[in-house]
Amino acid sequence: MRIDLHTHSTASDGMGSPTQVVEEAAAAGLDVVALTDHDTTAGWDEATAAARANGIALVRGTEVSGRSRGISVHLLSYLQDPTHPALVAELDRTRDARLHRAQQIVELLARDHPITWQDVLDESRDAVVVGRPHIADALVARGIVPSRDVAFVDLLRADGRYHVPHYAPDAPDAVAAIRAAGGVPVFAHPGADARGRIVPDAVFDQLAEAGLGGIEVFHRDHSERQRERLAGIAQRLGLLMTGSSDYHGSGKANRLGENLTEPHVLAAIEEQGKSEVIRG
Repeated sequence: MRIDLHTHSTASDGMGSPTQVVEEAAAAGLDVVALTDHDTTAGWDEATAAARANGIALVRGTEVSGRSRGISVHLLSYLQDPTHPALVAELDRTRDARLHRAQQIVELLARDHPITWQDVLDESRDAVVVGRPHIADALVARGIVPSRDVAFVDLLRADGRYHVPHYAPDAPDAVAAIRAAGGVPVFAHPGADARGRIVPDAVFDQLAEAGLGGIEVFHRDHSERQRERLAGIAQRLGLLMTGSSDYHGSGKANRLGENLTEPHVLAAIEEQGKSEVIRG
């Protein structure tokens, strides 16, 4: 069974609609795919219909923004209740902060480069969450950078001159909110040190105490050294280990199914989650 538990659609910063993501997952030979857009569940209904039409199982989820010691933390929430008031309020606040931050970044970029906020809106299309990836797309469309990936290692890097921080809940609070909503929280790409600072080992202990369910160990942005480190942490804390593509469509090099999750791990997630996996 081929299981990919981390993808994005146009509901946040992916290039394809929820339907397209599911269709591409089926075409790639996946048996199970998770839709995990940033800070929103807006793509769930469309993805559900597409999964049933294409005979593929769907794990409904969200990539929830958090922060620890000033470092960005992303938590994959699987199978939560999408109407839970506390989690909904937190996601709403984070989306608003992302939008305000994106506007500020564009204002800074516009001092040195020919880019406008309308350029970004043109690229974001139907996105519920407008953020840095859409700025990257606008930079590509304007010919300022050749790709999203280049934009993030250059103009949009976290320690660069155009960086603007945004609100995100403390990571243990985000974990607790996910659990309160019946979701299963998994720490997304925590060893991606090429992107910027990563949290120290002690943070995993704090998150585990708050209810962390697993760690995304197998990810393209993790070196072999980081995979070994994260696997050791997961084993020490009794956490699940997942593998995923973090697929965004044609805008990034990530490909569906390039890292996979074991069936028994998915079974454990489904056992803990409030919602059910949609069976195609």
